[in-house]
Amino acid sequence: MRNVKTLGLLGTGVIGGGWAARALHFGIDVIAADVKPEMEEWIRGAVANAEPALARLTSAPLPPKGRLSFTTDLGAMAHRADFIQENIPEQLPLKQRMLAEVSRHAGADVIVASSTSGLTPTDLQRDMVAPERFCVAHPFNPVYLLPLVELVGGEKTVQSTIDAAAKFFTYIGMHPLHVRREVPGHLTDRLQEALWREILHLVNDGVATTGELDDSIIYGPGLRWAAMGTNLIYHLAGGESGMRHMLAQFGPCLKWPWTKLEAPELTATLIDRMVEGTQAQAAGRSIRELERLRDDYLVAIQQVLRQYNIGAGSTLRALEERLHKDATAGASQPAETGKPLRLLDAVVRAEWVDYNRHMSDFRYAQLFGDAVDAMFRQVGVDEAYRSTGRMYYTVENQIKHLGEAKAGEALYVTAQLLAVDDKRLHVFQRLYRGRDDKLIATAEQMYLHVDTAAAKAAPVDPAIRAKLESIRQAQAKLARPPESGKPVGQRD
Repeated sequence: MRNVKTLGLLGTGVIGGGWAARALHFGIDVIAADVKPEMEEWIRGAVANAEPALARLTSAPLPPKGRLSFTTDLGAMAHRADFIQENIPEQLPLKQRMLAEVSRHAGADVIVASSTSGLTPTDLQRDMVAPERFCVAHPFNPVYLLPLVELVGGEKTVQSTIDAAAKFFTYIGMHPLHVRREVPGHLTDRLQEALWREILHLVNDGVATTGELDDSIIYGPGLRWAAMGTNLIYHLAGGESGMRHMLAQFGPCLKWPWTKLEAPELTATLIDRMVEGTQAQAAGRSIRELERLRDDYLVAIQQVLRQYNIGAGSTLRALEERLHKDATAGASQPAETGKPLRLLDAVVRAEWVDYNRHMSDFRYAQLFGDAVDAMFRQVGVDEAYRSTGRMYYTVENQIKHLGEAKAGEALYVTAQLLAVDDKRLHVFQRLYRGRDDKLIATAEQMYLHVDTAAAKAAPVDPAIRAKLESIRQAQAKLARPPESGKPVGQRD
């Protein structure tokens, strides 16, 4: 299958917009095809709305953003795409017809996937050319933040299609879950549907409101579900004996008439209760406002889980490791003569600002630290090197604040190497505001190379020393920063 550089979208809408936002953010070009010309404005708006949350998801170095184009010509999209994702309404005859059409225009090595939430791949691939390259790739809204994608093959799908699709989705930061057998609704929607049926019964019977039922999830099991699924949670509930004890103790309860498997009739009364309940929960907030709230907490939860390398946090961590590796490989060329290294691009997050609505002072230190980490990775001071017990320690650090940065503003950091020897590294950094290239802070740092096992300074690896020296030599004609070497309180 092809190396995916361009993602083709067959149909836009909420899911198509989510696919576009995620792919573009991680450097994949997107060509969106829809029969309605007005959907071009809609999908561009959806991408713009997703960008603030995506910008805060990770501070790892990102590739240049992909380019978004739009067409009403399905064939033109299929000819240009390296991977096609279908997102049209859940109508089997319509999907079959459109998938068959797109398969006649796409190259034989182009995977065609469907975002269907319930239809089976065998039915969908029935009339396609080269149906072996088709699979279901079912995402979850918002696609640009939730990493899960269910991959399901049909009777004619070959394993290499599933493998290649999984590789692509992993590249754009997703967690591919291969569903072993095709069943209507796949896995996750069947689980969600069971919970949804019980919600409808409880509202219909007047037991609870929609708000009370949502509270029963978000303050309890929902918090556990973010990192552990129902099965592992119930394993814990069994104590030291785990799931065996849990089933022995609580298994008989499954025979009690607690739940109702069939959904109630959607009467006008039940519909009114559901609408009134959810409108009360929205409390006058628009859909866009609620989307931004949802995006903010999804970013925060994934960053917390990242610290523990569990659940969606492990997917985010793996993505960041790959982004750092790619950035290091891209920066492996010799430093450009006469220029500081551009090490880090970042956006000021809302949680970084203080009561003056400007970036807090300790965040400056964080950005300068992240920038030096990026330089260390370029020269080989990475996780593998640190695992040998060798690393650079900060022994002196002075930051000068020259300007302000507000939430949402783009920043970048450059570095100039002032001195390198076997044990010491003298670095001068500058922090700029992206919109006007205004210098808003400088940092001067002295690092000492340490052998942690011996607990003392030790010579750095000669290969790393050579790479650092090559950077210093490339910058040799740069003027020494006038701010360097001055004590606190001394004017420039």
